[in-house]
Amino acid sequence: MLTKWLNNMANNKKDQTTEQRILQAAKKVFIHKGMAGARMQDIADEAGINKAMLHYYFRSKEKLFEVIFREAISNFVPRLHAIFAMRNSLFEKIQVFCREYINVLSENPYIPLFVVNEANKQPYEFLNTMFGNQKPDLSGLLLQIEEEIQKGIIKPISPAQLLLNMMSLCIFPFLGRPIWKFLSGMDDLQFNFLMQQRNDEVASFVINSIKK
Repeated sequence: MLTKWLNNMANNKKDQTTEQRILQAAKKVFIHKGMAGARMQDIADEAGINKAMLHYYFRSKEKLFEVIFREAISNFVPRLHAIFAMRNSLFEKIQVFCREYINVLSENPYIPLFVVNEANKQPYEFLNTMFGNQKPDLSGLLLQIEEEIQKGIIKPISPAQLLLNMMSLCIFPFLGRPIWKFLSGMDDLQFNFLMQQRNDEVASFVINSIKK
């Protein structure tokens, strides 16, 4: 009985290790080839297993991508809620927002294009699933922007435009990554370093553009 229990424990641990190896391999392949260009054979090769074993754990690359996507979103959405709920100054919120947004996208650069495509196909169903039916409450942040305008801390600006500016500056480099790499001649390492610098650059640019 004890031997059987130990064997089951060992098998479960092996399954978890193999599954994690597959997920890590899939992330690398998705980063380099995108969702459309990735093949199950590529992922199997990267994970060091055969294709049959890969299909044993994940029936298709779509199912595999869904697991990776949900993991990334489940980590990011609570952070987004926390940022909007912060009692810090507007400038501090902008810094945290830009840093968190860019960090998550740097770790999962294949996600923005997938989200844009899916959100345009079935916006309500997809976005409700993505946010777990708990859409971030923007009202507090929008009100804070209005108050800082009235106090003369920042220049008059539409709160909606400010949020769109922040999101656009964070997201676009990842959507336009192939174009930028082609035009600039950068490799992946150089691009990643550029995005690390962008953590502070975007926040500084936004703050300087609205600060009085």
